[in-house]
Amino acid sequence: MSVFGSSHFGLPRMRPLSSKRSHVVSVLDIGSTKVVCMIARLTPRQESQVLPGRTHNIEIIGIGHQRSRGVKSGVIADLDAAESVVRLAVDAAERMAGLTVDSLIVNVSAGRLASDVYTATIDLGGQEVEAADLKKVLVAASQQSLRQDRAILHSLPTGFSLDGERGIRDPLAMFGDELGVDMHVVTAERATLKNLELCVNRAHLSVEGMVATPYASGLAALVDDEVELGCAAIDMGGGTTTISVFAEGKLVHTDAISLGGHHVTTDLARGLSTRIEDAERMKVVHGSAQMNSGDERDVISVPPIGEDDRDQPTQVPRSLVTRIVRARIEETLELIRDRIQKSGFSPIVGKRVVLTGGASQLTGLSETARRILARNVRIGRPMGVSGLPAAAKGPAFSTAVGLMIYPQVADMETHASQSGLMASLGSGNGRLARVGQWLKESF
Repeated sequence: MSVFGSSHFGLPRMRPLSSKRSHVVSVLDIGSTKVVCMIARLTPRQESQVLPGRTHNIEIIGIGHQRSRGVKSGVIADLDAAESVVRLAVDAAERMAGLTVDSLIVNVSAGRLASDVYTATIDLGGQEVEAADLKKVLVAASQQSLRQDRAILHSLPTGFSLDGERGIRDPLAMFGDELGVDMHVVTAERATLKNLELCVNRAHLSVEGMVATPYASGLAALVDDEVELGCAAIDMGGGTTTISVFAEGKLVHTDAISLGGHHVTTDLARGLSTRIEDAERMKVVHGSAQMNSGDERDVISVPPIGEDDRDQPTQVPRSLVTRIVRARIEETLELIRDRIQKSGFSPIVGKRVVLTGGASQLTGLSETARRILARNVRIGRPMGVSGLPAAAKGPAFSTAVGLMIYPQVADMETHASQSGLMASLGSGNGRLARVGQWLKESF
């Protein structure tokens, strides 16, 4: 099914998972450094104090990952190369799981992700809030965000208001004169999403849904108290670094900058005149975001860039490598700090920041982040998933695991399209859900 089918409201929406049935879900994380395909079996779980937002247990039954080609800063730069890597990653996951994949949930890092809050109000005339009023105000907020050149990825009501009283979570059956809603909408450029979908379609697969990378990473790496109290999740990838802010259990802001771990590698390759592969190895083995006392004395051998056997490796102090790495890391963190400040969500983030993604594994990064961001920093790893191999339990796989969690929270979203709104109203067990079910059956 095409992502850009008949609906002028944007992408097709994932149907919420049935809480009584098992499902097999497959996801594809297309990054600048690696492409990961995961296949998992989701089985219903009892309500629990641990990760209470989850409706299903996730067991990974297949995983395949390949070094990325044809992708630059999250954008498809070479369709043929990207398609072949997607095929290889999906094929490896299918072989391990013993089943064939038709459609996938895909992440979106590029397309100039934008995060906006739209407010809409309707007059109630002192009457009780009914489901029709909720639909009316939600559609009014969603329609404000519709634009020709951008597609809506996520549309989340962050809070309702009645007669100016904010912070109401479910206004159904309450009385008031004026009902308002704040709608957080995440959008991306339509052309970027079309190319992403085209790449997947060329591998004879369809896109089931698209999820913003910062949202997926936050779902995987944050604990419930952080999501409730307010916290920023920073996913440091190879080509992009994305920021998501959560508060009161919902995503309230996203942002992305085109800097990542690969920029550190190219800085080293240029500064030390060595190949990209050797620079990457030096970054992993010797790189640090902090100076250590022995760095001036320790000497590192830098392989020459040419193929000539007579070229001898040059010897440089480790402190030179650290200085090159630190300069780029500090620039990235300062940019993140400024973006959080500029967004207006700095008070909501408070002192809580979680770093995740492959580039967050750099030695000394959390200490440098504490100093520059002036906040408590921890490294976030994907949580609440069984069956992950040891190599895939690190921060680099947070986005892929977050894509697995997304179907369980997809019903929190509300979209202007008729079917999307009905689907979101008709899920769950509350009074709002029952009215939604009646609306679906009646109309």
